[in-house]
Amino acid sequence: MAAESSSADPVAPEPPPEPSPAAGRWGDGELPAQIQFKILRGHSDTVSSCHFCFEDTKILSCSFDRTVKLWDVEKDFPIQVFEEHHTAPVSECNLTPDDRRVVTSSYDNTVKAWDMETGKMLWTVEHEGIVTSCNISCDGRCVVSGSDKENTLYVLDAVSATIVAHIQGHHKSTITRCCFDPDNQRVTSVSYDKTIKLWDMVTRSTSVTIHEGHSNAISDCCFTSDGHYLCTASWDKSLKIWDIKSGQFQCHQPVSLNQGHEGSVSSCLFSQDASLVVSGGYDKTVAVWDTDAGCKKLSLQGHWDWVTDVAISKNKKWILSASKDSTLRLWNIEKMDHIPLMTEIRNAEGSKITQCEVCEKPFLCLQRSDSAMTSKCVFCRLSSPVRKKLPLPPSVSLDL
Repeated sequence: MAAESSSADPVAPEPPPEPSPAAGRWGDGELPAQIQFKILRGHSDTVSSCHFCFEDTKILSCSFDRTVKLWDVEKDFPIQVFEEHHTAPVSECNLTPDDRRVVTSSYDNTVKAWDMETGKMLWTVEHEGIVTSCNISCDGRCVVSGSDKENTLYVLDAVSATIVAHIQGHHKSTITRCCFDPDNQRVTSVSYDKTIKLWDMVTRSTSVTIHEGHSNAISDCCFTSDGHYLCTASWDKSLKIWDIKSGQFQCHQPVSLNQGHEGSVSSCLFSQDASLVVSGGYDKTVAVWDTDAGCKKLSLQGHWDWVTDVAISKNKKWILSASKDSTLRLWNIEKMDHIPLMTEIRNAEGSKITQCEVCEKPFLCLQRSDSAMTSKCVFCRLSSPVRKKLPLPPSVSLDL
């Protein structure tokens, strides 16, 4: 299937549909306030998960249409289709670090592994309930999956497909997302029950439970590449960034990213260098956040239905979004800092580039309502040492 190309004003309502230009061609983007994008068509139902792979030259996606597709970014159409094996919607797809294998989870109660080159299925593991999420460890050795039957987490050997751990009753409600930290030492899971849990691979127990970080269901979670920070997305319309590695974790409040979406937030992902967070929402938009400042930089509009997943390329040039409208969109954001309207908004909010007094790195500093300017970036505010020993707040418990 060919891709449609166009340009979108990130702050304007969606214009009426126009005839599509030639396939594979980016929109001209003549106006400085425009963001170029492509629409990738090929799925016939909700696109549930998407990733960049092969050094950002390929895209992997899966769908409720029961297929998994590998797309060529330049050619704008699927070059590999994994199909006819899942018998129900595919909830998530993931790649091994070497891009050689794909793991998928499905509402047909299975997790499957595929050979990327041949498209052949390598193994299948049956679960007792629908599988809502799956993730591969950063060393490619293990797979974690979440099932709605007794809210169970499974940890599998990625080669032999044997079950390494079977954690029942891990949450009080359906697990929406589970993933390994970059050190492969812990599994983080989030749920409709509004909690965040970290399960330790070494001690085989839940080490941390955050009970009241969000006021509604938590839909997604992701780590920074160094594993120091965790971002969570929620139906309460917010995202939160947590200091996971600090020894004073239980004494810190998260940094909240608010006013980015008008509805529930469905997905989130850090850029490779953690300078950006990208989020998708049920308001049909994609938000790009400046992590250092803790503020929204850009809102991308154009999808006709919920945004279900997001990804960002390693070079931060492209953002990928998947939607319930059965399409993927590839956005070119390399010139977003030069959009005049975004500059005007930042100026109106009283923002300026300043130097963090702790790490000495420059960051975008926003004028707060109390007329004070913060002197630390988000990461240093999260990691700053506690001046006195504080008791555990009621929202966090340590399960030892």
